Amino acid sequence: MRSSFFGNLDQGQVPGHFVLQNAKMLRVQLNGEVLARQGSMVAFQGNMDFDYEGGGVGRLLKKMVTGEGAPLMRVRGQGMLFLADNAQDVHLFYLENEAITVNGTNLLAFDPQLTWDIRRVQGAGVAAGGLFNTTLTGTGWVAVTAHGTPALLDTSWGPTFADSQSAVCWSAGLGVGINRTFKAGALIGRGSGEAVQLAFQGQGFVLVQASEGPIVPQPRG
Repeated sequence: MRSSFFGNLDQGQVPGHFVLQNAKMLRVQLNGEVLARQGSMVAFQGNMDFDYEGGGVGRLLKKMVTGEGAPLMRVRGQGMLFLADNAQDVHLFYLENEAITVNGTNLLAFDPQLTWDIRRVQGAGVAAGGLFNTTLTGTGWVAVTAHGTPALLDTSWGPTFADSQSAVCWSAGLGVGINRTFKAGALIGRGSGEAVQLAFQGQGFVLVQASEGPIVPQPRG
């Protein structure tokens, strides 16, 4: 797996139709199709058609039941397509017969030949915020977004923990569980009471964003 975060994504060696226009915008050199988040198109040059992508009855039902999964559109045509999502940082992965698990709210675009599905995070209980995520498998490009500049953590270094709302994506082959920190709600994360983190083990990575999402207002005494 190659990643733009490492700075070693040699687009002379892989099909370079996904390019960072800048840190917050993706440029897709389109000659065929791409799947992208609905509403993410900020500009295009050329001839393109935009259609709703439901993903089939099975995946539609999973979206309805779990609330997971990015609303997608299928873009067909030729030209330059520019994608962004609320000026969030864009990060690229090139999968080579691999799989990646992505939080649906962070999924920006991916190649249509990749297989995608909404799956339960193995080992994560109902208390975890990321119980269901989107898994993409195969060979091709994936673009994700992050609030602020993310950190890419090498999980082979040792047991790795991340707030369930901060974990953007990770290697699909990692072992995932739950770590609970009691009586630390005021110190860990932004919640209250029991703090819950996703626990990762194995060879791979976790991409962590610099924000957990909106701050939950605390009642005033």
